[in-house]
Amino acid sequence: MNRNASLIEIARAGGEPEITPPLDLGARVRDLRKARGWTLEQAARQAGLARSTLSKIENGQMSPTYEALKKLATGLEISVPQLFTPPAAEKINGRMAVTRTGEGTAKATTTYEHELLAETLRKKQMLPYRARIRARSMEEFDGWVRHDGEEFLYVLTGVITLYTEFYEPVEMRRGDSAYYDATMGHNVVSASAEDATILWVTALS
Repeated sequence: MNRNASLIEIARAGGEPEITPPLDLGARVRDLRKARGWTLEQAARQAGLARSTLSKIENGQMSPTYEALKKLATGLEISVPQLFTPPAAEKINGRMAVTRTGEGTAKATTTYEHELLAETLRKKQMLPYRARIRARSMEEFDGWVRHDGEEFLYVLTGVITLYTEFYEPVEMRRGDSAYYDATMGHNVVSASAEDATILWVTALS
């Protein structure tokens, strides 16, 4: 089973893919006008257009000529391309999620037991999870794990061996960490009698 592919799919399953709808020029012009606090008369006068013409443009009742578009852009003090550029999506700031010990979502495989963290946050740029390493040898894996992006690993308890496709195996103990290109094959096994635990953070590309 591909460990990271399944976790990333879970992280991205919070909604349908976003599709940008075609730009409504009339609505865009209306929004630009209202953002300036202008009435139809004021905007039409500023652009050098008849009020009726601007009203028809805003209501989708006519397609403006290029000359009319230039006048509109000049009146609104923007460029013509900006008339066809959707407004930037509002940026959400101040997000936070707290996951208490043992409250993360559990997902087990034959080699790892994962606890997904910060699951209440959607559209994350990172996927953090705590993992208990059950594997004791490379033979327990069905080949290398590899995926897009980068990954950070921090040993919480026990001893692990980090195997990678292009480097010699590395033994790591509590407090040790590694940051690596996740397109490179990689697997982790416990090298101590007890199952080791690690914090993993995967970049979501």
